[in-house]
Amino acid sequence: MQKHNLTACPLFMRLNAEVIDELIENTIVEKKIYSKGDLIVKQGSSIDYLYLLVDGKVSTEMITSEGNIINIDILEAVVPLAIAFTYAAMPRFPVAVVAMQPTEIYLLSKEKFLRQMMNNEILFRNFLRITTSFTAFLSAKVAMLSTKSLKSKVALYILNNTTQQQPHFTPKHNQTQLAEYLGVQRPSLARTLGELISDGAIVTQNRKITVLDRRYLEKLVF
Repeated sequence: MQKHNLTACPLFMRLNAEVIDELIENTIVEKKIYSKGDLIVKQGSSIDYLYLLVDGKVSTEMITSEGNIINIDILEAVVPLAIAFTYAAMPRFPVAVVAMQPTEIYLLSKEKFLRQMMNNEILFRNFLRITTSFTAFLSAKVAMLSTKSLKSKVALYILNNTTQQQPHFTPKHNQTQLAEYLGVQRPSLARTLGELISDGAIVTQNRKITVLDRRYLEKLVF
């Protein structure tokens, strides 16, 4: 019996706890514990296992050729790490992974997990769904980084996290983390959010952001 609720992991969606426990038991190689601030993997490191974040929170960071650090995302348990790259011809971490709080990771055998997927259609479909979603996320991130105006970056971030039917969301980043994610200074981000509120495009309550004028945000981006 696992001490962590792995049924919440998107990789194990629609699998019952007993099946997940057996899957982990048959594939686990090692359990690793990290403290806040620990470097879990370096950018460019070989992916020798399937990394499963079972407890804690991590940030993923990319170091550019100029030495700048770009915050790619913040991930909370329970999720696999870099799974879209795990079975590549030359599997390497595209980012560095850093623990933001006490964190536990399971290292699973790639070969044994692959055999599990071949024998379990639900597990395989979950894997495909995650890798496809990551491609969409990466496209959105590239679009955000290529957008020059801060107002456009913030508008794109909000649009990517809402829909016409679901116009509100609570960012998983606090304002400092969001500023790092967008590659800007926190005061500049706060000022831009204030401008969008004054423009009538959004409204905020605590950390929750609600879109009032989606077309206005779309004009800023497109």
